[in-house]
Amino acid sequence: MHIVILVLVEVLIVIGLSRLVGLGFRSIKQPLVIGEIVAGIMLGPSLFGLVAPHLAVTLFPPETIPFLNVLSQVGLIFFMFLIGLELNPKYLSGQLEVAVLTSHVSILVPFSLGTLLAVILYPLVSNASVSFTAFTLFLGAAMSITAFPVLARIITEKNLQGTRLGTLALTCAAVDDVTAWCLLAVAIAVARTGDFAGAIPTIIASIVYIGLMLTVGRWFLKGLAKHYLRAGRLSQLLLAGIYMGVVASALITELIGIHLIFGAFLLGAAMPKNEDLVRELAVKTEDFVLIFLLPIFFAYSGLKTQIGLLNRPELWLLCALVLGVAIAGKYVGTYVAARVSGISKREASALGWLMNTRGLTELIVLNIGLELGVISPLIFTMLVIMALVTTFMTSPLLEWTYPKKLIRLDVVEREAEAETGIDTSAGGETSPRPYRILVPVANPSTQKGLVQLAVALAQPAVGIALNYRYPAVVNPLSLIEFQEDYAFESTPVEADRLIAQRRHQLEELINTLEPPETRSCVHPIVRISSNVARETAQIATLEQVDLILVGWHRPAFSSNRLGGRVGQMLTTAPVDVAVFIDKGKERLESLLVPYSANIHDDLALILALRLLINRDCMLQILQIVTNNTKEELSYELHTMMEQLPTSVRDRIEIKIIEAAEPIQAVIQASEAVDLTIAGTSRAWGIERQTLGRYTDQLAIQCRSSLLITRRYSQVTAHLASMLPEVSSQEQTLRS
Repeated sequence: MHIVILVLVEVLIVIGLSRLVGLGFRSIKQPLVIGEIVAGIMLGPSLFGLVAPHLAVTLFPPETIPFLNVLSQVGLIFFMFLIGLELNPKYLSGQLEVAVLTSHVSILVPFSLGTLLAVILYPLVSNASVSFTAFTLFLGAAMSITAFPVLARIITEKNLQGTRLGTLALTCAAVDDVTAWCLLAVAIAVARTGDFAGAIPTIIASIVYIGLMLTVGRWFLKGLAKHYLRAGRLSQLLLAGIYMGVVASALITELIGIHLIFGAFLLGAAMPKNEDLVRELAVKTEDFVLIFLLPIFFAYSGLKTQIGLLNRPELWLLCALVLGVAIAGKYVGTYVAARVSGISKREASALGWLMNTRGLTELIVLNIGLELGVISPLIFTMLVIMALVTTFMTSPLLEWTYPKKLIRLDVVEREAEAETGIDTSAGGETSPRPYRILVPVANPSTQKGLVQLAVALAQPAVGIALNYRYPAVVNPLSLIEFQEDYAFESTPVEADRLIAQRRHQLEELINTLEPPETRSCVHPIVRISSNVARETAQIATLEQVDLILVGWHRPAFSSNRLGGRVGQMLTTAPVDVAVFIDKGKERLESLLVPYSANIHDDLALILALRLLINRDCMLQILQIVTNNTKEELSYELHTMMEQLPTSVRDRIEIKIIEAAEPIQAVIQASEAVDLTIAGTSRAWGIERQTLGRYTDQLAIQCRSSLLITRRYSQVTAHLASMLPEVSSQEQTLRS
């Protein structure tokens, strides 16, 4: 019982630390799995055992290691089943001939370099009990591997699925995955029998079993899928049958003489790829595997990783050599093959960095090698460092090689842009540029008022004739945020389904906008994101947005209405921002702008003028006298308003009142209007405090709907698209 309690304590520590470190790595734009691997290493002799050796032995005594091993092996079996389940034939549909050549060259080159490296390393880090053939095969396999799951998640997170580069990378990685696992199976067979000749019966038995699984096994599994379709749900009985099949298939491949993980992977790959079945099966399986079992595998690997073994400069040089060969082999092989196939230099380079991703798949290979005794703890540690470095470097190098401004190639968005005649591709913009409003929409079913206001700012109502200098575009932006790296929903195929579903919801929202004639200017953007506020700011920059119009969302852990993501956008977005607090007033007949003569109030007034031109409404400009001082409208604003058509000027009222409490005066005046537009000003209780927080007194007490404006730059001309004479005055105002 003492051992059981100790193992449970270890599991508690492992899960908590892996989550904590994983989230830390996500904050620096790295895959969660990298942090979890690092957490496992931290618990081993490389850190915990070095800093507190007695406590480390007390918490992780040798007698508990077998229990952790069993749990980690169970986790690996079901994780490999999930990888096989995700290996969708759709990934093999894009540029298959190019992908087959590229992926095989990207295996052949690092494998060959790994073989040459084995000649150097074998006499230095191995011993006579290990055959040179087995050592070479394992080292070559370790150099050749690409982590398909990590690569797929990087492609999803970067919104590359559907692009030429993303499709090619997925196809290459899928082909690479199948080839690499076959290569590893041969290496294991050779390691267990001692030489290649002795491994031939094992290889033949493996081929026969693979053939049976892909014929008879697939036929039987299709029967299970038909049962699922009839039932409409994945019952516990059916799930039990599938799990029994996973374990049975794993046992068969172990008895054949390769490894447990191959049987589990094979069953997953043979499963019918019915979307609903795969999704439900993955969702039911992944949470326990990814949260509970997989971190134990990382901890088990970390307990065997001893960075302290690299205790001499020459060993660190060998480690650098291993790293250099791994990076150069994979990158050069991929780059050259892609260039020969006609891929551009930039795309070939980005593909090379993507294929360099090794991640968890590499760790699985290394643990098998260490378990079989083919590689020593020293070379195991070197290769773990190589796996971490190559995975860590993928995202920043991909960003450098293929920056976000080039990843504006989503097919649906291009079609939408083509319909409007607006070219937003890099370097190909038509002139003049449209006035563009970006509208982050978290929930399409509840944010109609937000999009309706954006349309009112963008387009004139029916019956109002205006000679617009160039068109206005409203882009409802819906960002789908994934928190987990390995969750099934973040696979490219599932992400595409979620994007299509969200786009359909946005189109339904657009079809409810009034009047119908204004809907033509609304074009949704749907992206995958790991950080909504940061991604919104990046898209605003790339799309050359004039205004971000965001709805208010109550933060989960704060009462501040201008906190959370809204506060982040107010603080960091490199364009003008307006926050809409919808009080449910659908009419837009009367506007109120309290004015205190600062750039944010200038923006509030200019947006109010834009609404006034577009809609048949009234505008009241409220100037409050306090302590015998009154903030006057600037000469430029007065001149700008004079240039407006008489029909617009007649609907403007400038009201001057005396009040000791300006905020209360605005609140009282807001009772008689539909929309109050106020700048982020101390006068209105909306000012930036420490750490980017904004106070929200007016937001709480305002009686009408409220639009809070924050001006980033005085360069944006919000009236330039409407009336030329007003545009010239706005140019003067901002200068």
